Amino acid sequence: MSSLEEPLGLDKLPSMSTIDRIQRFSSGACCSRVDNLGMGNCWLEGRGCSTSNSCDDEYEEYTSQTFPWKRQTRDISQNTTTKGRNSMKFRMIDDSFSDCQYSPKGNNIEVQDLTYKFLKGIPRFVKIVEVGPRDGLQNEKNTVPTAVKIELIHRLASCGLSVIEATSFVSPKWVPQLADAKDVMQAVHNLRGIRLPVLTPNLKGFEAAMAAGAREVAVFASASESFSKSNINCSVEESFARYRAVTRAAKELSIPVRGYVSCVVGCPVEGPISPSKVAYVAKELYDMGCFEISLGDTIGVGTPGSVVPMLVAVMSVVPIEKLAVHFHDTYGQSLANILISLQMGISIVDSSVAGLGGCPYAKGASGNVATEDVVYMMNGLGVKTNIDLGKLMSAGDFISNHLGRPSGSKTAIALSRASAGDSKI
Repeated sequence: MSSLEEPLGLDKLPSMSTIDRIQRFSSGACCSRVDNLGMGNCWLEGRGCSTSNSCDDEYEEYTSQTFPWKRQTRDISQNTTTKGRNSMKFRMIDDSFSDCQYSPKGNNIEVQDLTYKFLKGIPRFVKIVEVGPRDGLQNEKNTVPTAVKIELIHRLASCGLSVIEATSFVSPKWVPQLADAKDVMQAVHNLRGIRLPVLTPNLKGFEAAMAAGAREVAVFASASESFSKSNINCSVEESFARYRAVTRAAKELSIPVRGYVSCVVGCPVEGPISPSKVAYVAKELYDMGCFEISLGDTIGVGTPGSVVPMLVAVMSVVPIEKLAVHFHDTYGQSLANILISLQMGISIVDSSVAGLGGCPYAKGASGNVATEDVVYMMNGLGVKTNIDLGKLMSAGDFISNHLGRPSGSKTAIALSRASAGDSKI
């Protein structure tokens, strides 16, 4: 029997060329169309394009209506001499924004209104679930010593993180990197004030986790039938039967169970996943007793255009306060996806220190979104996380140095260079 989190290689899945992947997970249209989303009414009034140039006229009309200062700048600059055109253009842009801020009219656009529009849905506090010790390390080829894993968890706990995914109780045959789950859990389970969920794909794993002192567990289902069969050798419905056994046993012991949904945007086998499928799996996990549902873009193909309809579908069947997002940064879209999720009211985000982890299902995958990058963005938005970024960077440096490679966090790299005097920022 395969493990729920078995790091599959590309040789175990149908081949997919770069061009094929781009065609399957992106669209030539200006924005998502309803018939591709399976959402009923279109969530966005999109414009379809038959050629790459057919949107030019519509774009001009759109920008003239949406950005009146741009139309004003263009009209006035056309009446100026060539010599003074650039200076007039930039002066008019500045004047236009000044009008927006201080004039009652402001071209019908108030800066405060814009701020409210784009930031009104963002929560004041976001809980970050650190997944580095489990999801981040499980695919490492070289065995990470148990002592290093324990030290990493202790360092992460000192940063202010309240939830740290510690390990996974699966067969060492399938995930040898986590064969020391019992030793790791026994060493850290007494950390005060820290939740340490562990992955338990079946009742046997749950029992082993309880014996090691675990106080919270997690189960992992897929929104893709093909992925479920490839990864755990059973259908989605069969996986529910396994997890119901786990949740029943957990309920008897008052153990909280977190649910994960994988492939919420795309599957390496099936391609794009319908939001309705994601909503169905999420609701099943919620109904069987999972107190929180984490929505995972397993291969990192999501963009805000595909994340929004997925979230809309799930939010219609699971309370928003019970939802978390888990994005891989394969195509560099994680922070954008997290931001749009925050704007929709999501207040729980999974991330991995130093960007640990990766997607073995897509060549070139760059791993989970880095916790440092998420915290930096939250700080910039004025969102509280109670996480000390300096200590977090130190924890990232610790594990990166052990693995013998630079941190996967752009924030950590940039701030390290700045502190070394390589930047004036």
